[in-house]
Amino acid sequence: MDTQAADAFWVAAPGRGEIRPEALPAPTPDEVRVRTLYSGISRGTESLVFAGRVPVSERGRMRAPFQAGEFPAPVKYGYASVGVVEQGPVGLEGETVFCLFPHQTRYVVPARAVHPLPPGLPPRRAVLAANAETAINGLWDAAVQPGDRVRVIGAGVVGCLVAWLAARIPGCEVELIDPQPVRAATAAALGVAFALPDDARADADVVIHARGAPEGLALALRLAAFEATIVEMSWYGDRIASLALGEAFHSKRLQLRSSQVGHVAASQRARWDTTRRMALALRLLAEGPAADALLSGEDEFAALPQVMARLAAAPGATLCHRIRYQE
Repeated sequence: MDTQAADAFWVAAPGRGEIRPEALPAPTPDEVRVRTLYSGISRGTESLVFAGRVPVSERGRMRAPFQAGEFPAPVKYGYASVGVVEQGPVGLEGETVFCLFPHQTRYVVPARAVHPLPPGLPPRRAVLAANAETAINGLWDAAVQPGDRVRVIGAGVVGCLVAWLAARIPGCEVELIDPQPVRAATAAALGVAFALPDDARADADVVIHARGAPEGLALALRLAAFEATIVEMSWYGDRIASLALGEAFHSKRLQLRSSQVGHVAASQRARWDTTRRMALALRLLAEGPAADALLSGEDEFAALPQVMARLAAAPGATLCHRIRYQE
């Protein structure tokens, strides 16, 4: 076993991925070397990256914490890695940890960049941690209150996690909305109500849009009640989202707000940092085996170039696709 070598997935050119060898440095006393067990594909964002659709204006802001290369390609991108610390400071060696690292068999990072998994959180489920952190931030931005009527549009991983967490707020009436009927089973596993867009209930206090489609955002405007809040969590890449703001947007005095995980929500920023937020995400996943319903497939690391091409071309019913690593 060569612990100074690794293999990593790179987007070599838009629409084409490949596995490349990586030479690892020896860890310093303040670093850890991690052997990867699983990584998760954040399908929406990573599909846009794979297709080379990161707008020039967003290439700096969209960098992942340990990204290598530059958009559009070649680039090593990803942020959902779970592994075992092979070498590191006392207290971390041997721990199973989550890290915002791309798809790679081994890597060396600062010790502060890894987050030990809490008791009860299986490594297989922990690949959802980055998405759970995004969902938490979205709920903070939405300022959901007990008893609110909450509509979540888009039953991808982030939308499902938002609905699942919102349903745990006392008295909230949560409905998860998606055009794919197959998502009804996922909603049921998470313990939340489901509706197709034409059947969604209106008069919402809060609407959270996570579908990544302009028609979903238009639906959010229709479902919102007087002076309701609409939170846009989608990232459109280089697409344009058109909205009919000449209809009820002004008369209903609606508030349209963006949410993005790169900064802790303003309502919490004075007291929370990203480390505390990630610890909360991991703890909530440990307490929630229902989140396993969001793990919709698994492949070996060696197949990742073909898997990414397949997911980017025809996402279908895919939620979080997990990548499994072997010695």
